[in-house]
Amino acid sequence: MEGDPHRRWLRRLLAAGSALTLGAGLLLVAAWLGQDRLIYFPDRSDPGPAAPAVDGGEDVALHTADGLELTAWFVPPTAGAPERDTAVLLAPGNGGNRLGRADLAADLADHGLAVLLLEYRGYGGNPGSPSADGLHADARAALEALEDRGYPPERTVYLGESLGTAVVARLNSEVPAAGLVLRSPFTSIADVGAHHYPVLPIDTLLRDRYEVREHVATTQVPVTVVQGDADSVVPPGQSRAVADAAPRLAEHLVLPGADHNDPVMFGPEVADAVARLVERTVDDR
Repeated sequence: MEGDPHRRWLRRLLAAGSALTLGAGLLLVAAWLGQDRLIYFPDRSDPGPAAPAVDGGEDVALHTADGLELTAWFVPPTAGAPERDTAVLLAPGNGGNRLGRADLAADLADHGLAVLLLEYRGYGGNPGSPSADGLHADARAALEALEDRGYPPERTVYLGESLGTAVVARLNSEVPAAGLVLRSPFTSIADVGAHHYPVLPIDTLLRDRYEVREHVATTQVPVTVVQGDADSVVPPGQSRAVADAAPRLAEHLVLPGADHNDPVMFGPEVADAVARLVERTVDDR
């Protein structure tokens, strides 16, 4: 009967279930459509020319395979520094722009290293929108620019920070470098997402996969891992897992008390770790 309290209770239960299902569906759609805003945090402003930002800095045009022209910075070795005939391809993380890496580039140059500060599409006044395949194309274009300047991959160290560790790990799987330096690496972007958003089926939703451990586990080049033990963005255990996966781990440097974006993570300690890897590998050849 229409007035049966059991039927009224059943209708309310079904209505509540439908509302929950609809709400969950809308949440998943929002997560799918908005995932780029959870991965990429570009500073789109143009940082201006290289020279005022870092001594000897030069503006470089990168030409990607999909037709974009990007601006990056090249920093030559500091005059009077040891001659290493080695370059560093620096792939940044997912925030800011190249201006925030100028001091790190200067520290690397003081070690006698040439530096190409890669700027991704959609960052630092560059056209386009970031994606995994897009950032990979940007890194390939940066590698070609270094080769044009006399630095082939076997005389280049790939330095990636955070998201950039996935960019250089993938690049190295196709074009091996002299060595890899991974600052704050994660095992995969899905693992990071699952850590921060445990209620969402991250692995199913993600378009951009960004695998790091998978690529590192198969590389035969020396690997240095630098991490902070108080990282609130990439769980420290994931960085340790990447280090453990490297067949040729040169160094695992843990900076005590350091969070993901603390100044120390962009400072001389990172440049010193790169120099040590160069001394152990490229300089010995």
